[in-house]
Amino acid sequence: MPLSSTAESPVRASDHPQSAAPATPVPTALPDVICFAHLHWDFVWQRPQHLMSRFAQQGRVFYVEEPFFHADDLVEPHMEVKERQHGLKVLVVHLPNCLRGQEDATDQAQYEVLSQYFQEQGISNYLFWYYTPMALGKSRHFTPRLTIYDCMDELAAFKFAPPALREREQELFRKADYVFTGGHTLYEAKRQQHPDAHPFPSSIDKAHFGQARQPMPEPQDQAGIAHPRVGFFGVIDERLDIDLLGQLAEAHPEWQFVIIGPVVKIDHALLPRHQNIHYLGSKDYQELPAYLQGWDVATLLFADNESTKFISPTKTPEYLAAGRPVVSTPIRDVVRPYGELNLVQIAATAAEFGKAIETALTQTQDTDWRRRTDEYLATISWDQTWEQMVALLRRKLAATA
Repeated sequence: MPLSSTAESPVRASDHPQSAAPATPVPTALPDVICFAHLHWDFVWQRPQHLMSRFAQQGRVFYVEEPFFHADDLVEPHMEVKERQHGLKVLVVHLPNCLRGQEDATDQAQYEVLSQYFQEQGISNYLFWYYTPMALGKSRHFTPRLTIYDCMDELAAFKFAPPALREREQELFRKADYVFTGGHTLYEAKRQQHPDAHPFPSSIDKAHFGQARQPMPEPQDQAGIAHPRVGFFGVIDERLDIDLLGQLAEAHPEWQFVIIGPVVKIDHALLPRHQNIHYLGSKDYQELPAYLQGWDVATLLFADNESTKFISPTKTPEYLAAGRPVVSTPIRDVVRPYGELNLVQIAATAAEFGKAIETALTQTQDTDWRRRTDEYLATISWDQTWEQMVALLRRKLAATA
């Protein structure tokens, strides 16, 4: 089975956050990190990118994405290698169309391509870091020094989740040395299934989003939108409460709703199309502070359904770091701690949400709110999260040396 490296040119420096650079150096080398993810590295900059970019500053990181199926059977299975920030390598196995839908054969082909790549790259001392249990099919026969399950979401509750996901997760629980969770609600569920689970809620890059507290050039596609502006950024999928968005826009034509992010898994035709709703599409991570700087209120417009039961939205502290007042639906990991600390307003209905936005429009003048917000934000960062994770890895590596 031939191995080819279809290397792309490295992304522009502006394509990904430079503020991730100052992670604290570690005294000795960690094993190579092999990360198995369901998210494309270049899709939306979130938890995997924050953590893996920090690991890449200390050693080799290989980010294994889902396979790419060709439209024909002419291609033989091979590896595409894309280099990203700090030398991190994104690995994509290319497969012929005839393997599509044949799960066992697809997993075996990926295993063989990965095995050959590991051998050619001298990857022998490594740990596995999983974001999806489905990756076990192509990786269960390797022998990593450590296995980490970083459970950032309850994937089984998401739309179009593979039927085998829950069974694979149980297998991963048996293999994992640690289970990390993306929030406290998820931790409460997963600690019942693994003896060494640790909560690592969504964190922030304060310096990056703090740019929004200073004057910034207005993005061209937002400049012509009137104030007050009520914003949301994130993936627009089944988690977004589009009915709530439509009700708010209809009840408050004096407000302009700015919605940023890719639309996935839902029909574009279902999105509310009021004149005061502005869908600006996907934006690069580097661009987000400039958009936030021009908002009057930031929102978490999440629906109350199975897919949101365990989420811990990264955008909560990001909005606050940008100095924006925040209104959210009652997501548990937003209510605790942000709602309980009176840093974020919580509203369950369209009427309550409208009243909360009215209050939030004056909140930037509240010096006590800003002080308390900054005191809380001083206790969290992606650097701190990464360092705490590394400390746990070192403890386990030392115990098994």
